[in-house]
Amino acid sequence: MIRKAVAGDRAQVLALYKLVATVPDGIARTPEEVTGEYIDGFMHKAATNGVELVWEEGGRILGEIHASNPGIAALAHLLTDLTIAVAPDAQGRGVGRALFQALLDEVLAHMPHIHRVELFARSSNLRARALYHSLGFVDEGLLRARVNNSRGIPEDDTLMGWLRPA
Repeated sequence: MIRKAVAGDRAQVLALYKLVATVPDGIARTPEEVTGEYIDGFMHKAATNGVELVWEEGGRILGEIHASNPGIAALAHLLTDLTIAVAPDAQGRGVGRALFQALLDEVLAHMPHIHRVELFARSSNLRARALYHSLGFVDEGLLRARVNNSRGIPEDDTLMGWLRPA
């Protein structure tokens, strides 16, 4: 079941991100970099100026997605800092697709001021990029050697954007 995240989800979201961070070349953070402060930061930003959703089964959070507005008047139409985490044992079951679609549906139904959602995806992460393309995101730019992979080798990041349909 997909639902809006609440403050009481913090411990499970922290555990989910720590678990996902153990998978090489998934999210950009290592398990040591997934701290309570990191989780508190994005949960607060999403709660006050964005969207955060979780996928929960049997009381266990198996997926989370969030994006927020940077809080600058010139970017009031934008959601950015988009990150998704899906537990390894839940991957390949449509959890990520459902969370992404729910986020976009939330924007369409309840955030008329949001006209753009953006994200960064490792250029080598073809599976994720294919998912994002299927949801209407387009490649907008290449940031060369922006992110190191798990072997310490620089990789390109692709800036991708979704625009509210006219």
